[in-house]
Amino acid sequence: MELKNKRVLVVGLGRSGVAAAIFLQQQGARVTVSDTRTEAELQKEIPALLDRGISLETGRHAERTFRDQDLIVVSPGVPSDQPQLQHARTLGIPVIGEVELACRFLQGKIIAITGSNGKTTTTTLVGEILGKSGRKTLVGGNIGTPVISLAGQSSPDSFVVLEISSFQLETIQQFRPWIAAILNITPDHLDRHGTFQAYVDAKARIFENQQASDFAVLNADDPTSAGLKSKLKGASYWFSRKQGVENGACLKNDQIVFLSNGQETEVLPVSDIHLKGAHNLENVLAAVCVGMIAGCEPQQVRKAVAEFRGVEHRLEPVATLNGVSFYNDSKATNVDATIKALESFPGNIHIILGGKDKGSDYTVLNSLLRSRTKAAYLIGAAAEKIKSHIQGSTQLIYSGTLDRAVRQAFEAAAPGDVVLLAPACASFDQFENYEQRGRIFKELVHALTPVTTGERA
Repeated sequence: MELKNKRVLVVGLGRSGVAAAIFLQQQGARVTVSDTRTEAELQKEIPALLDRGISLETGRHAERTFRDQDLIVVSPGVPSDQPQLQHARTLGIPVIGEVELACRFLQGKIIAITGSNGKTTTTTLVGEILGKSGRKTLVGGNIGTPVISLAGQSSPDSFVVLEISSFQLETIQQFRPWIAAILNITPDHLDRHGTFQAYVDAKARIFENQQASDFAVLNADDPTSAGLKSKLKGASYWFSRKQGVENGACLKNDQIVFLSNGQETEVLPVSDIHLKGAHNLENVLAAVCVGMIAGCEPQQVRKAVAEFRGVEHRLEPVATLNGVSFYNDSKATNVDATIKALESFPGNIHIILGGKDKGSDYTVLNSLLRSRTKAAYLIGAAAEKIKSHIQGSTQLIYSGTLDRAVRQAFEAAAPGDVVLLAPACASFDQFENYEQRGRIFKELVHALTPVTTGERA
């Protein structure tokens, strides 16, 4: 892709938008950035762009700005069906996403992982497996490091491991992973995609450009992702914790085994896994499958899994105060993730729910709330909707803010109880992102003062 002296517009100044703008400028493009947020809201991002001579449009998306371009690069947070983008397409202006831009410059083998839940854990673990196997490994994407930031670091011998979201997949054209994995598909982002089928279709695009020499990995236990088998062009591999598979990773006598072309290899005992929950066993199975396809030795895979302690904001142990255990699962930004978090504990849970609604159905939480929780503390913009969906399933406490919810839960909890942040919502009503929400939760927990039994009485 020739960029020198091309007029390029970057739409949206999130992490990937800033990284894309800087990369494009370094390639000799004449770059403009457009964001509907005000200069005051973008004060962290603006200086780095102005220092490089990048033009800025803030507080609006002017139609003329979109019209006068050779290329438009859209950040994942910007809906691809915006009127200005649709008009630009009618004028013949190419509109691509940051991932598509990056794939034109990335070298090496791309491993792409998507799914409604478990993407970050699985992507991180795959990176650990490949890294501990001596491969030159780069990890990025929706996990935090923009894909475009990896382009300059990549080389022909690189393994580029990417967490990819449905938003990023909306705007691909040539993006072709050597190994592509879908972990699971459950309702999420319906406020953006409109229907569940549209969301499934976006996820399925991860396989769109694969060829016969590539590999596809799917969850045999997840009906929706397993139903995508007809879309696969490369060799198909499966992972399952409930059944055997012909090619892929599954359980056999408390061992994870890998099967390929009629050969079965023992990789590691389940007892080597330190992550809580059945969903994390699935994540490990997926990562083992990818690692073995990539040519890692079983002992290298086992070592990486045994040393892996999880990722920040995903069922992360925070502290135990007065016998009450606190867990940060701020990355549980949809209902299915919250279900998996609740299933990870036998009971006595005080759960913090709420944030920005994504068109979710919270009634599916009722059974687990009834059987495993003592109370739910509701915060954020979705609090009233959640209350209407789960009324009667557990004690409901309107907390409003995370600060108040943490204090109320701690005051109500008894020794042996669990206080769990697993909001089932996006964070953008009160926080910049789920990472900030998780960090603040941990700060609030660490600021609690343990009390004596007498004080509690």
